[in-house]
Amino acid sequence: MQTLRASKCGLSTALLPASILDVIDALTKAGYVAYIVGGGVRDLMLGQNPKDFDAVTNATPLQIKEVFGRRCRIIGRRFELAHVYSGRELIEVATFRAPPKKEVTSSAGMILRDNNWGTIEQDFIRRDFSINTLYYQPRKDIILDFCNAVDDVQSKTLRLLGDPQTRFEEDPVRMLRALRFAAKLNFSIDKNILKVFTPELTHLLSDVSPHRLYDESQKLFTSGHLNRVLPMLIQFDVWKQLFAEAKPKITLFIERVAKNTDQRISIGKTINPAFFYAVLLWEIFLERCNFYLSKGVVPAEARAQAGLDVLKRQATRTIIPRFAETFIREVWEMQTRLLNPKPQQIEALSGHARFRAGFDFLLLREKSGDETTMGMGAWWDAYQLMSVDEKERVIGQYNRQRTRSRRQTQSVDVSEVKTPHQQTEIEPLVNEPEPRSRRTRKVKPHLDERVLEKGTSQSGEIHADHPILKRKRVKRDLTQVIFGPTQ
Repeated sequence: MQTLRASKCGLSTALLPASILDVIDALTKAGYVAYIVGGGVRDLMLGQNPKDFDAVTNATPLQIKEVFGRRCRIIGRRFELAHVYSGRELIEVATFRAPPKKEVTSSAGMILRDNNWGTIEQDFIRRDFSINTLYYQPRKDIILDFCNAVDDVQSKTLRLLGDPQTRFEEDPVRMLRALRFAAKLNFSIDKNILKVFTPELTHLLSDVSPHRLYDESQKLFTSGHLNRVLPMLIQFDVWKQLFAEAKPKITLFIERVAKNTDQRISIGKTINPAFFYAVLLWEIFLERCNFYLSKGVVPAEARAQAGLDVLKRQATRTIIPRFAETFIREVWEMQTRLLNPKPQQIEALSGHARFRAGFDFLLLREKSGDETTMGMGAWWDAYQLMSVDEKERVIGQYNRQRTRSRRQTQSVDVSEVKTPHQQTEIEPLVNEPEPRSRRTRKVKPHLDERVLEKGTSQSGEIHADHPILKRKRVKRDLTQVIFGPTQ
């Protein structure tokens, strides 16, 4: 172990938020040892802005609870942790861990229980990657380095502590973390890891809880380097373990959305990780829709059932929360509504809660070369920037164009239907011109050679003395007539 001066490594208390210093000071004042550890220290040394900070101490979770009271909440069963709230910030505080006295593992070697407390030296051995083993005490301005981790940070090398095969078997999620760190930090993966990172080993991910895999997938999507990590998921055969039916292929649509997601994160905009799930499962959703449509199911019901099928299948890999599933299905449903909106509903549709997500999805489809959008992505993009008068004028133009297209479609359908002359020639039963008025369309009285009405001849002609011609028309008083639907 070596003790380094933190200031020489580019660290200082001025770079730390007040929340992490509050936690460290409170634990130290209570008589415990506390350090900042993990990605926060690593990112500061690399000159990056850490997203959060984690603390580690020799106090047990119950003792941490005594120090912070209601500000602390103990979570976890496999790894028991304390979540401490400092203002609006959440700091994760862990206790030094020792090797388990009696290992509780699965048949594949994954650790199922790990709540054995120990010393800082034992805690260092239990950590996964060397770059995450730097212990920083800000008030003493020191860094404890147990395995030359500073050298790995400077050389940008991702190295596992101990035997990589064993460490991956203990916790298969470390494979996902390895790819995420390599993509996020632009580090090279140690050759000892590459030797054991095989398709056979990735099958261990099937033993991990689908809830935990969903959390890890969110970290992949929100790392800010999604476009770089996606090819690695295919290269190391991890894609099939995360996505049930999504084909291991990066389409133009997926690539464009990945780049757009990274750009939004880089400028500080928020993203919804469920949006990328909607993109990944889009083609599978369309295939399922076509399946139900071919069975004669109504389009609205086909889309609803297809969404349920796809998300239920995905739950065998990563269980998406209910609110995220609802978001995904609404984004898919918005595609149909945005492609062919009714003119009188356009303004209301632009104020829909899922309009922005659905519009972004549609526009990215269009920019990636999807011709089925029919240019509606650009239409909606321009519509949002118009004034009220311009919107009314554009809606009128859209309505006329929609009516014109509908008429053209109907004329094409009529022209495709064969006329009776194009089919088998059939001789008409009665050579009689088509009646021009509704009055003449009334059915004539049945003619019988034995009984003829007064005023008719054998040929059926009506003479002037026919009763129907002698009937006087009585003008009705329309003020007494009730207009409306009949029962």
